[in-house]
Amino acid sequence: MSNAQALPAHPISPAWRQALGALVVLLGWILFLYRDTGLAMVDIWSRSETFTHAFLVPPITLWLIWRQRNVLLAHTPQPNLWAILAIVVVALGWLLGDLVAVNAVTQLALVTLLVIAVPAVLGLTVARLITFPLMFLFFAVPIGDFLMPQLMDWTADFTVLALRFSGIPVYREGLQFVIPSGNWSVVEACSGVRYLIASLTVGTLFAYMNYQSTQRRVLFIGVAILVPVLANWLRAYLIVMLGHLSDNKLAAGVDHLIYGWVFFGVVIMLMFIVGARWSEPDPVIDTTAIAPSARARSPIVATGLYIATVGFAMAVAWPQAALWAIDQSANRAEPQLTAPAVLSSGWAASPAPVADFQPEFKNPSAQFNTSYTQGNRSVGVYVAYYRLQDYDRKLVSSENVLVKSKDTSWAQVARGTRAVSLGNQMVTWRTAELRGSPVAGQASDGRLVVWQIYWVNGTLTASDTLAKAYGALYRLLGRGDDSAVIVVYAPKGEARQGDATLTNFMQANGPALQTLLEQTRSPK
Repeated sequence: MSNAQALPAHPISPAWRQALGALVVLLGWILFLYRDTGLAMVDIWSRSETFTHAFLVPPITLWLIWRQRNVLLAHTPQPNLWAILAIVVVALGWLLGDLVAVNAVTQLALVTLLVIAVPAVLGLTVARLITFPLMFLFFAVPIGDFLMPQLMDWTADFTVLALRFSGIPVYREGLQFVIPSGNWSVVEACSGVRYLIASLTVGTLFAYMNYQSTQRRVLFIGVAILVPVLANWLRAYLIVMLGHLSDNKLAAGVDHLIYGWVFFGVVIMLMFIVGARWSEPDPVIDTTAIAPSARARSPIVATGLYIATVGFAMAVAWPQAALWAIDQSANRAEPQLTAPAVLSSGWAASPAPVADFQPEFKNPSAQFNTSYTQGNRSVGVYVAYYRLQDYDRKLVSSENVLVKSKDTSWAQVARGTRAVSLGNQMVTWRTAELRGSPVAGQASDGRLVVWQIYWVNGTLTASDTLAKAYGALYRLLGRGDDSAVIVVYAPKGEARQGDATLTNFMQANGPALQTLLEQTRSPK
């Protein structure tokens, strides 16, 4: 990339003054219209250690663009009206994301709108010169938590494998494992996702600033992804070993030091020291050598700039109007949801709970958690109903889970899927196995089989993604956002008795539960 200090300065032409003025106005217009999305991003930056680095991304982006100022001024900005089509599509993506309160979608859309504003007003030629700074702005989007479950699994896999290679016997169930000196579990803080995201951000910037060849840049970015993952695995293994060798006297205190940014800082510093050995100097670009046709184009036409500015402003504003119209037709009545006292095939509500268990679903509009019995069989039914969903109250969320990783009463030790026929419909459920904690008063071998499914305006799905997609579609069609989660659970027993009990229960009562939800959505 060019060295701005060595380039001859170019005066700011009238075309640039007009274009920069229009760009500032449009960027301000976007930030005003989508201020709630922008403020939500800043809120995540401030309360999440994983994304605190994002505060530095906008100023770094501006600095990277400033370094290119002389190269940019050697060209004449030309508005690109075709970019408005891309803006319309991205704005639609924001609308769909906001309809189902998906922060990742709305925030990615906001940053994309800010980025597309550059080629829309300044043209593709100018935008190509600052491609990396514009793309770097996407590191401001607090996204990456979806990697956490997979990273936790990999951390547990490596830790258990390393312990066995060290001669320590390990018994593992899910993310829980037991060694002779004590019990351990891999929780969200052990995933290493914060290391990965920070390393990728800083590593990408380092590669851009220190290398010129695409091959070296891609290679170093790959290293920036791999190193924190491997380092986190090693950290987890060392913590368990320290606890084991010290009879659990050292691990609690050392954990905070090893897991903290000191460990990460040392690893990243070593990675940069090694990477700096192959750094390449910046080439010096003489802007006077730029082809006259590129530097001496006719001044920007005021009419074209005006059309681009107004068209862009209208393209980013229409989703706000559409969202307002959709909200006006929403059902704002408080849903009334009551557990039936009697169901089919002799299943009746029982005052004795199946277990001291309730899924972690936040802020439902209505819910119940009721136990049903039939002879010596018992099933728990939990239903959480959602209406008028927003970013604080929504059905599908990373915070809505069967069991928190730090739950002291239950631990999830297995998960899967199971297909069950409900009338003429074959429905796939998400399944899990929970193990009770003796410390919390559960029997030492107390286990629950749990099935979960979403009901979205009459459609059943076990997929988080499909539940969000259905929710957005039905809101666009004017059917509202009424949704619910159905969770049924039973003691595991022997020979998969729990699965058999739940199968019998749902085949007999699944349609009745769906009817109950339909009546809640549209009471007579």
